[in-house]
Amino acid sequence: MTTIDNEKSTIAIMILAAGASTRMGTPKQLLLYQGRSLLQYITEMAIASVCQPVVVVLGANAEQIHPQIEQLPVRVVKNLDWACGMSASIKSGIEFLNNFPQKIEAVVITLCDQPFVTHQLINQLIDAYYSTKKPIIACEYGDTLGVPALFNQTFFSELATLKETSGAKRVINNNLNEVFSIPFPLGNIDIDTPKDYEQLLSSNRGVSGLS
Repeated sequence: MTTIDNEKSTIAIMILAAGASTRMGTPKQLLLYQGRSLLQYITEMAIASVCQPVVVVLGANAEQIHPQIEQLPVRVVKNLDWACGMSASIKSGIEFLNNFPQKIEAVVITLCDQPFVTHQLINQLIDAYYSTKKPIIACEYGDTLGVPALFNQTFFSELATLKETSGAKRVINNNLNEVFSIPFPLGNIDIDTPKDYEQLLSSNRGVSGLS
């Protein structure tokens, strides 16, 4: 059972949703999944977890995408440098957390296009953080470690200085001796192309309510 109170949590969650979806050809944040957009789905999973605050980083197509989550209890950060790659979104989110009124002990970083992320998985990362005392908790899938992943605030400066297309995985790989991993076999499924989305729709892994 998760060991922190939702009202007192100092572990934030950052949802990266600023990309232009060039390979998809349409904003993948808005693709329908289980009756709502991918972005709304992952945001609802984040809200249902013990993480606070929930920070959503928008960039490309922000004005079109923002209405999907404007009624939800989240903090929206606009990354004006979204074209510079994922590193700019992470930097924007970290800068927001560094200036947040409450001291943030750690952050979970996740993407908007991993449809099998659940609030239970997010809470599992936090449980592992407290039980292992490791400052980085990463998900393991395929032959890699990646997001969703939790980073103690001691890594915020390294996250904020990532360059161009580098993502949180770079920080994980640079600090493997500080990492504890949890299995997330479905983590290697993300939605980048129309084919990916078609496969998701045809999958029977709990997908329902699609149109």
